[in-house]
Amino acid sequence: MRQIDRYLLTQLLTVFAFFSLVLVSVYWVNRAARLFDTIVGDGQSFWVFLELSALTLPIVIRVVLPLSAFAAAVYVAIRLMRDNEMVVMQSTGLTPARLLRPVALFGLIVALMMAALMHVLMPLSRAQLAERQVEIAENITARLLRAGEFLEPADGVVVYLREITPEGKMLDVLLSDARQSGLRVEYNAASALLAPGPQGPVLVLLDGVAMVYSDETGRLSTIAFDNLTYDVGALIGPAGRGTDVRELPTPVLTEADAEVLADLGITLAEARFELMSRHAQPLLAVMTSLIGFAVIFLGQFSRLGAWRQVLGAIAVLAMIQLVGNATAGAALRDVARAGLAFVPVGLGALVVGAMLLVASGVGRRRPVGGAP
Repeated sequence: MRQIDRYLLTQLLTVFAFFSLVLVSVYWVNRAARLFDTIVGDGQSFWVFLELSALTLPIVIRVVLPLSAFAAAVYVAIRLMRDNEMVVMQSTGLTPARLLRPVALFGLIVALMMAALMHVLMPLSRAQLAERQVEIAENITARLLRAGEFLEPADGVVVYLREITPEGKMLDVLLSDARQSGLRVEYNAASALLAPGPQGPVLVLLDGVAMVYSDETGRLSTIAFDNLTYDVGALIGPAGRGTDVRELPTPVLTEADAEVLADLGITLAEARFELMSRHAQPLLAVMTSLIGFAVIFLGQFSRLGAWRQVLGAIAVLAMIQLVGNATAGAALRDVARAGLAFVPVGLGALVVGAMLLVASGVGRRRPVGGAP
């Protein structure tokens, strides 16, 4: 590798590391703040919050890496232009295409990081995160078994317990259920026990009375009971969960047939598109880096700077993403169209080629270092 390539690659990696650290911190703090309100508000421990936050990191990093690569490429190119290093390099005969060689290598390094995330870390973290969320949801003791507090485990449901014995028996239980419009049910029981049920945990109320008030009739009915079972599992949703295609390891996506995927609630088209996306997304990071660096060639002789070119590049990347989202719908409906996942990569390559053609034309029309 020539010295100029090593110099540019070092600059790109250094700035990329800085932007990645900043953006990951911003994204992670934003997600962690919402997660903290949910987890701690449901009575879970701080260690559970840290565990779930760590499991979301691969997802955050996957979003941040392409953005950091683009920002690093733009920043380094602008700094080279501002310090006249770009002029010196071009005066030695380096063409815009030649200057993109270390940028392409930088993009490949970012692509390798993305590939590790897409094929290994993200499926593992998503699967573990989903399982832990189900476990937390099913563990309603953190939501219900808190004595001396009025708790609202779900909209329209209020629970109050006076005391909880060391054996787990709840004393003096009040449960108000107003989820059904026009109907309110109040349960008062001397004691209650939490027990497992076929569809999730149930609350067994002992020695109490149920009061039912109907807005339609305006009447209050009371029913005394020795024991009554209340399905608290309905407050937290179904105990089971479906399988997300993004949780499946890459070998499973490659080898699984339609019957196996159908048992998981996943279509073959979804699996094939996810597999192609895991290959395409790292390549798109390469295109993002090249676009960020190449766009500066289009404005290097402008006294107004390169801000217009940078905004144009951002708009182009947004359009590429929109096209990718549009083609994803077609690919998810037809397994034969899974290759549409590479459409954004192809569009990115066309944009880079067009930028190089324009930059070469600008270089031929204007002398190096000359005024506009």
